[in-house]
Amino acid sequence: MNYPKSAYIHIPFCHRRCSYCDFAIVPIGDESNDLKNISIDSNELIENYLGYLYKEISLTKETFPLSTIYIGGGTPSILSSNQIGSLIELISSKFGIQEGAEITLEADPASFSLIDLEGYLNVGVNRISLGAQSFDNQVLLEIGRKHNRTQIIECCNWLKELEAKCKLRSWTIDLIQNLPNQTSEDWANNLGDAILQRPPHISVYDLQIENGTIFYGLRQKGLLNLPSEKESSKISLFTSSFLKRNGYYRYEISNYTLPGHISRHNRVYWSGEGWWGFGQSATSCPWGKRFTRPKSILGYKKWVLNQELNGPEHSLKSENKSLIDLDEQILVGLRRREGINLYALFKNWGWNKNDLDQNMSSLMKEWSQFIASGKLLKQGDRYYLKEPQGMEISNQILINMYRWWESKHGNPIDPN
Repeated sequence: MNYPKSAYIHIPFCHRRCSYCDFAIVPIGDESNDLKNISIDSNELIENYLGYLYKEISLTKETFPLSTIYIGGGTPSILSSNQIGSLIELISSKFGIQEGAEITLEADPASFSLIDLEGYLNVGVNRISLGAQSFDNQVLLEIGRKHNRTQIIECCNWLKELEAKCKLRSWTIDLIQNLPNQTSEDWANNLGDAILQRPPHISVYDLQIENGTIFYGLRQKGLLNLPSEKESSKISLFTSSFLKRNGYYRYEISNYTLPGHISRHNRVYWSGEGWWGFGQSATSCPWGKRFTRPKSILGYKKWVLNQELNGPEHSLKSENKSLIDLDEQILVGLRRREGINLYALFKNWGWNKNDLDQNMSSLMKEWSQFIASGKLLKQGDRYYLKEPQGMEISNQILINMYRWWESKHGNPIDPN
C-alpha cells in the first residue's frame, strides 16, 4: 500500500442548514449582509474550532508530502483568506505540499466576494467547488439556500475571469437533480443555464432524503412532491446525454469534466488510495481502515484532547495498515468509468486460485441479470458500468454485490 498523499479538511460552519442536509455542520445564522462581518460570538466559535483542528493536524505522527488537499464542509468560504492561508501553511509545514498539488476550496455563492476569492488564490487555493445546486430561484428558496441565481452567475464570471488570467487552475459547479416539484423540462433549463457558464467540471448529485432532515419530515407527512421513478430516470438519462453533447466526459457516476479537469482529489477515494481526514466528522483512511471523527463539535474537541493525551487512534498508525476491505474496493472501483479488475482485486486480497474461482462464480450469479442486459460490461478481467444505463442502476448492482459479500464475510459496508 502506498503512503497517503491527500488530505480532507472539514470546516463545519454554515449560515443555515439546507432542507436536504444531514451533514455535521454548525449553523451560525445570517448575521450580516457583509459576508465576513459575522458576530463576535460566531467568530469566537470559529477560532476555537480552528484551534482544535490545528492541534489535530499537528499531532499527526507520520507525514508525507501531499498532492491534493480538499477543504470542504459546511461552508469553508465563511472563513477569511487569512484563516484559509493559516490552515494551508500549517499543512505545508507539517506534511509538505508537492509542486503542482491540487488545493480545492468549497464555496457557497452567498458567502464570498471577488476580493475574498482573490485572497483564497493568493494563499494557495487553485481549485474552487461552487455549491450552486440550482439556477432556479424558487427551487433555491425551497431547498433553503441563501444565494440566488444572480449571485451564482456573478461568481461564475469571477471564476472564468481568474481562470483566463491563469490565476485559477480549475473550478466546478455542484448541482442536485430530482429535487421536489422538478420536471424534466425544469431540469433541462437548469442544465442549460449551467452550460452557459462553461465550468470546466460539473458534479450532479441525486437528491437523497436522509433521516432527520427537513425534507425527511415533509415526506413522512406526505408533503414532499418528488419526481416519480419514471420521471427521475428520464431526468438522470438526460443529464448524461446532454452533458456528453456539450463536451463533458463522465468519468465517475456523479462527475463530468472537460478535458484536463478531472478532480484529482476525488480520484483518490475512487481508486482505493489512502488519505488523511481532519476535523469534526471527517473520515480518514490512511492505512486501509476508515475512521470517522465525532460528529458533534464538543465530541470532536474531546477526541482531539484524547489524541493528545493517549496517542493516535489505531487506524492512524502505519503499523496497523491493512488492505481496504474488498467490498469497499469494489464499491469505489465501480463508480469509475473504467471500472475494476476483479481478478486482480481477488488475487491481491489473498485468495488462491480455487477460492478465487469459487468467489468469482458466486458473484457472477448475483450479477448475471445485469451482465445479460448489457448494463454491466466485461472486458478481459475488468468489469465496468455501461454509460449511462448501468451507472443509473449502480445501487442495484452494488446491493447484489453486498449480498454476495455478506454471505461470506458478515455485514457489508453501507452502500449509501
